[in-house]
Amino acid sequence: MERWLVVSDNHGDRDILVSLKQQLKPDAIFHCGDSEMAADDPWFQGVYVVQGNMDFDQNLPQVLAPRVAGRQVLLTHGHHDGVNWDLTQLKLRADAAQAEAVFYGHTHQLAAEMVGGHLFVNPGSISQPRGEFQRLGGTCAVITVTETQWVVQYVTRDGQPVPALKFTFSRSETQKG
Repeated sequence: MERWLVVSDNHGDRDILVSLKQQLKPDAIFHCGDSEMAADDPWFQGVYVVQGNMDFDQNLPQVLAPRVAGRQVLLTHGHHDGVNWDLTQLKLRADAAQAEAVFYGHTHQLAAEMVGGHLFVNPGSISQPRGEFQRLGGTCAVITVTETQWVVQYVTRDGQPVPALKFTFSRSETQKG
């Protein structure tokens, strides 16, 4: 079993990243862009991180497709894939990468769903949330990965789980890369 932290769109709020990392102690961390931090920031040590549309450090990659704990993951901000409208382009990218899980940001709105054999997770914005869950003040996702399941639990800025925002998906529904 692994616990992964997926975070996005902190827009310069480095302190929240430090706090979440210390408090949650995940096995892996994925940052979906718009950190507005330098690529060589010490917080990124050991973190899978991509460039967002508000990140001007060209040393951050646009897309990553790491294999983590035996699972193929696709990580992107999503602004080049039209995620404000739908997941069609991102699904095509996920198909090409043979990704089991896809983590993206940009919309500042949380989402967790199965699309065409891939788990898609948007953690929402940890600092500038929008949409239905804006009142929470910011969210990120803690994903528990087992041999049979993906359990996506959204947590608030203070690391507290939101009981109504817990979703379980069968790994048998995902393409195994």
